[in-house]
Amino acid sequence: MIFAANFKTNHTRASTKEYLLALESLAQKSSDEFYIFPPISALCSSASKITIGSQNAYPVNNGAFTGEIGLEQLEEFGIKTILIGHSERRVLLGESQEFIAKKFEFFKNNDFKIIYCIGEPLEVRKEGELKVIEFLAEQFNAIDINYENLIIAYEPIWAIGTGVSATNDQIALTHKAIKKICNKPLLYGGSVNSSNIKNVLATQNVDGVLVGSASLDVQNFFNLSK
Repeated sequence: MIFAANFKTNHTRASTKEYLLALESLAQKSSDEFYIFPPISALCSSASKITIGSQNAYPVNNGAFTGEIGLEQLEEFGIKTILIGHSERRVLLGESQEFIAKKFEFFKNNDFKIIYCIGEPLEVRKEGELKVIEFLAEQFNAIDINYENLIIAYEPIWAIGTGVSATNDQIALTHKAIKKICNKPLLYGGSVNSSNIKNVLATQNVDGVLVGSASLDVQNFFNLSK
């Protein structure tokens, strides 16, 4: 199973270092895969049991892009993993599908492992499963679904940070449909926590989870894998 932690705008460089040391120790005997996406200020090299990825980067080597980082900065830490398409960047920061596809192509061409995020808003979910799948399918426009180093993360927008997770039936139906579009490892994200993790991981076509707030405490995050 894959367990990925998106810290978003949480943790400092110091607290991230402590977290990674603790997780490295906890994960020594685990056969699961662990990915950590710290804030940009806390980027560091990957450890033996943990892969460090970037929450974002601009699709350039370097240049005049204020507030962004590029390939040159990621290479300093040997980082070859990135989140692309997260709903908070689509919705809050206005990233279009065209720009997301451009970013995807750039990091694909630089051999990054990409966790590509897709998800629907509540108004689409209320229209039914067929509308959900139509909406999600559009988020694969201009994306190379055959890319070898691709992981998909399905995160219903209405479940992110709300404490309300999709039901097992909703996850099962949606994941089955996504697998028909793109048969790659498929994570579920959206208020994953200790109370629902067993049911989520037991759902067909769930290959792991992308965790937000429940990942901020290292012991709590590791316990999700037990």
